[in-house]
Amino acid sequence: MNTLKKLNIAMALWAAMAGAAFADTVALKADLEPSSEVPPRVSHGHGALNATFDTSTKSLQWTVTYEGLSGPVTAAHFHGPAPVGQNAKVQVPIDKSAVASPMKGSAALSEQQVTDLMAGQWYFNIHTAQNPMGEIRGQVLPAN
Repeated sequence: MNTLKKLNIAMALWAAMAGAAFADTVALKADLEPSSEVPPRVSHGHGALNATFDTSTKSLQWTVTYEGLSGPVTAAHFHGPAPVGQNAKVQVPIDKSAVASPMKGSAALSEQQVTDLMAGQWYFNIHTAQNPMGEIRGQVLPAN
């Protein structure tokens, strides 16, 4: 009986810790479209950003896929703070050696960056030579 009680306590602790671990990760996404650019662009390009933010380490990890752009990617960045329809400065640049699809990366964020990101005030932008201000863009929002 004592062993069963210890097992139940261990299972309850494991479940509580597993729940806390999952609560520390926020899933984020952005649909990257030319119509989201400011001003909107005409392009066959589109893409998607899938990201996770770890609230305890303040680490943002992402994967970005895209296709149909007017040419090779010249730059890609997270921008903010800005609501939909407005432009903002670069917050996290993507290294030019890592702009092929799929783009994968991570960055540690400052407190202010975390506040702006969690408020939906960041967007992801992909630039090309034909569209130097950006060809496809999407607001980074909770995935759920």
